Amino acid sequence: MSHDDRDPAVPKPPDLQALSAFVDGELPDEAHAAVREHLAQDPHAAARVEDWLAQKSALKALCGAPAAEDPSFVLVRVRAPLWRRAGLAACWLVAGAGLALALGPLAARLPGGLPGLGPATFAKRADVAYAVYTPEQRHPVEVAASEEKHLVTWLSKRLNRPLSVPSLQEYGYSLVGGRLLPGEAGPAAQFMYENQEGARLTLYVTGIPEDETAFRLFRDGNRRTFYWVSDHMGYAMSGPISEGKLREMAIDVCGDLGGKPSSWQ
Repeated sequence: MSHDDRDPAVPKPPDLQALSAFVDGELPDEAHAAVREHLAQDPHAAARVEDWLAQKSALKALCGAPAAEDPSFVLVRVRAPLWRRAGLAACWLVAGAGLALALGPLAARLPGGLPGLGPATFAKRADVAYAVYTPEQRHPVEVAASEEKHLVTWLSKRLNRPLSVPSLQEYGYSLVGGRLLPGEAGPAAQFMYENQEGARLTLYVTGIPEDETAFRLFRDGNRRTFYWVSDHMGYAMSGPISEGKLREMAIDVCGDLGGKPSSWQ
């Protein structure tokens, strides 16, 4: 059937521009409802919109935007249009370059560069990864917990370091799975956990040039990340739970992974 022979009673599928307008809430009520109806029947378009919404939610979380969610977006979560994401990326690149120029002369005068810069950087990366991937419903991880042995073998090979997945069952959290991520100076791994209420925590692991025993807390909004370095490996546990509970869990995880958290307590 040619486009000219299309049954006029069958609505035309929304194009990318219509999907983008749907995500941004720019469609009239009738058109918005029509797109929602189409998404319920088109898994490919629904997956695209869900991916966009997840990234949009992450950007809002990272930039401190209001957390309220439009109830009309219950079906999916959506990404900002390409031009907007490209502009945001460019802004971050410019800001990063400016920061490097500003701090470069100072770092050159300090022994060992800027103290604590490495750990703070990987903790922020862990926080960003938490914000990006925990809202995902269809694809929160690359490898599911049902393939835990393969997951650990794969990530150990990519990080060139034997890894293990600590259990959080005593705290009510089960492993969802994990994924490979880009780190500051090489690959990083993220393991995701979830409790019966659907709340999620993540453990971020990456190689770190520095080696120290400090145990620190990084906050961003209602998210908290406890992070530490042990034997040139950086670890960060992120989640929105209370500071005391997350600290307790992070200390247990550190001990399970061969660290020595006794000096922190």
